[in-house]
Amino acid sequence: MTTPQTARAVPATPERARRGLRPGRLGVHAFLMAVSLAFLAPLLLAVYASLRPYDETSEYGYFSLPRHLSLDYYRQAFTDSGMTKYFVNTLIIAVPGVLITLFLASFVAFALARLKMRGGLVLLMLFTAGNLLPQQVIVTPLYVVFNRIPLPYWMSDSMTMFDSYWAVVLVQIGFQIGFCVFVLANFIRTLPVEILEAAVVDGAGVWTRFWRITLPLCRPALAALGTLQFTWMYNDFLWALVFISDGDKLPITSALNNLRGQFFTDYNLLAAGSVIVALPTLVVFLLLQRHFIAGLTLGSGKG
Repeated sequence: MTTPQTARAVPATPERARRGLRPGRLGVHAFLMAVSLAFLAPLLLAVYASLRPYDETSEYGYFSLPRHLSLDYYRQAFTDSGMTKYFVNTLIIAVPGVLITLFLASFVAFALARLKMRGGLVLLMLFTAGNLLPQQVIVTPLYVVFNRIPLPYWMSDSMTMFDSYWAVVLVQIGFQIGFCVFVLANFIRTLPVEILEAAVVDGAGVWTRFWRITLPLCRPALAALGTLQFTWMYNDFLWALVFISDGDKLPITSALNNLRGQFFTDYNLLAAGSVIVALPTLVVFLLLQRHFIAGLTLGSGKG
């Protein structure tokens, strides 16, 4: 006699198995694999080239079978470019930039989503529209303004905002905060309003509702945004190149220039340096992968 419990434990029937192998599903998976390989191909080629001597690739080509593989280029790229110093410079810019951006954006997003404000929708539209402004348009005005903003010596060697980390961090925050406000405001609107209503009944103020109730619930969205923001600020090259004139203050993206010779460039060495530069963003993604995927799939099961 078959009980309901054993009936539910019966494995999937052949009909269900055939349903999971429909031509349409196979086509979607084949397409996604092709797209993934297309995006991974440059990275895989860079890793492959970084393990081979330049003389070998110049003679047989980059797509030939390897005769000799080694990690010598990675050691040489790390030492010749002085990457340790540039990694520290990048962290000085990216870490405060990400934390301040998320902190300020969460404040604004909570106010727009949960507090009754006049013109809240217009303000959200302005934050969103700010992302549509090309960054290159305001390079010259910001360059002039930062040269005229005085700072004490302990904040800037040049005694102005120009040629300091403050200029790059400020610009990064200004350009990224609009996108974060847009994402967080829409996420906060999906949270059950009954939770905040119960907190109000218990006498919770605005700060308690934000800091102790709403912000912990925003952890997946904050993790996803933090991963994206760190990647964008880490990979940025324009603003540091414009606002920092001292070569010792430049971020890691500029360290690759030290691997280019005046008359000859070893592109295998440059590939090894590029792989090293890309590793921190990969580590950040792996550490926050679970929260990042959860943040991307928020609301996918609703409706």
